[in-house]
Amino acid sequence: MGSEDRQVGYIPVAREDPTESHKGNGIELQSFGKLQSLDKLAMGVSIEPTNRKFLYAAALTVNISSFVAGITFGWTSPMIPKLNGQEDPHLNPVQPPITPTDESWIGSLLPLGAGIGPFAAGFFLDRIGRKKTLLASNVPFLVAFIMFAVCSEVKYFYIGRFLCGVAVGGIFTALPMYVAEISDDAIRGTLVSFFELFMVAGLLFAYAVGPYISMAVFNYICAVLSCIFMAVFFVFIPESPYHLVAIKDDKAASEALAKFRAKSENAVQKELFFIKGAVEEAMANNANFFDIFKSKGATKALIISVSLVSLQQFSGIIVILFYSQTIFAATGSTIPPELSTIMLGTVQVLGCFIPSVSVDRWGKRSLLIISGVGMGLAEGVLGYYFYLKMGGSNVQPIFWLPVACMIIFIVAYSTGFGPLPWAVSAELFTSDVKSSASTATVSICWLLGFVLTKFFAEVSDAIGISNSFYIFGLCCLIAALFVYKFLPETSGKSLQEIQDILNGVSKDNVENAKV
Repeated sequence: MGSEDRQVGYIPVAREDPTESHKGNGIELQSFGKLQSLDKLAMGVSIEPTNRKFLYAAALTVNISSFVAGITFGWTSPMIPKLNGQEDPHLNPVQPPITPTDESWIGSLLPLGAGIGPFAAGFFLDRIGRKKTLLASNVPFLVAFIMFAVCSEVKYFYIGRFLCGVAVGGIFTALPMYVAEISDDAIRGTLVSFFELFMVAGLLFAYAVGPYISMAVFNYICAVLSCIFMAVFFVFIPESPYHLVAIKDDKAASEALAKFRAKSENAVQKELFFIKGAVEEAMANNANFFDIFKSKGATKALIISVSLVSLQQFSGIIVILFYSQTIFAATGSTIPPELSTIMLGTVQVLGCFIPSVSVDRWGKRSLLIISGVGMGLAEGVLGYYFYLKMGGSNVQPIFWLPVACMIIFIVAYSTGFGPLPWAVSAELFTSDVKSSASTATVSICWLLGFVLTKFFAEVSDAIGISNSFYIFGLCCLIAALFVYKFLPETSGKSLQEIQDILNGVSKDNVENAKV
């Protein structure tokens, strides 16, 4: 991958391109919704060893919020059985217990809120800054967890889950941008990768702790985590130097950059100079969503990007994450649902490391195809298991099969369709439309998640859970076919090469133009 094609920025579940997660050259930051290459920083900034302890501490601190976001993804798995009376009915704060319709709303309102959150965060990022946007995005988490702990009417759980969604949308928008902007080139990939790691760790926390303590205690713990983040982040961690430069507060920008780099203010002036240039250029290149359709390449990029995240959702991943304990209970396996879910969460944490060691060798396109086929086969077999069980067959000899299928699904998902649609999306768009395209992509992704979680139970009741997984599996195979047919390989190509492919410009034409 060339020095001009690395990107980190204002995209959901944004993370560094796993192919080069520890390479520092050519990272492009998106400031104010635009990206500006910082390769030239390497020419003006000392490469002497530096103390990065505070920088790591800042990245770890801000990612407490992504940990909390991960908890909200896994929250429904241990909490729904408590709320519907399947577990400890005498401790259920909601009486009468929630109905299947209530369950679908509690699950689906988070992705609905997350579809709105990026627009709210995008509005505030440049007006109040990255730091205040992150702090404000965590307030809904705090309110929601307190409501979950003390309220006894289902309507408050509706409100709380929607608030969690708005917070998730804000975190997914602001956090990757903030971390990318405070990092230096040499470790930006590492710091940005904390986002997904902390998120799936939060998911595992919900799976591992939620089933074994009361609802009130669990939600108070989550509220305390939100408070810890807001207190530590507010007091000790500075604003992004990029935002401070944009609001013409050069003194504060210099102080913040010096603190992140653990250097004197004089020692960071060269880097600050290039940050100013990056901000000025980003603010000059202003484009809106409709400008995408003025370009053949940008239009094709939007279609591919939206298709990838849509197929990601139609794999059923959000249903599996939200309702894993309920799904495992429905299998009738002798393995306790709680234990099966913990195993699933552990595998997902470990799966975070798969792309970083495999994309260099195989490329994004190949991994996405393998991922789609693997997910499709795993869900097809799981669907057949449910078919046998619902048909009255004795499935005890294969009690292990549902857990095995789900683990294979998660491994396949983590290999490709988990992280790579977002990495590909970051490479397909030019910097002037990247912000608008990314916001549209993430909103569509979450709105599809809302539809799937809202109607999964009803559709499964109507057609059978086995057919539901057959459909998910078929969508995964269609996803693999779509990648094979329409997605160009982006690994190892510069941004200009990718744009040439999208616009149908052949290499011969490019060479002739150079001549």
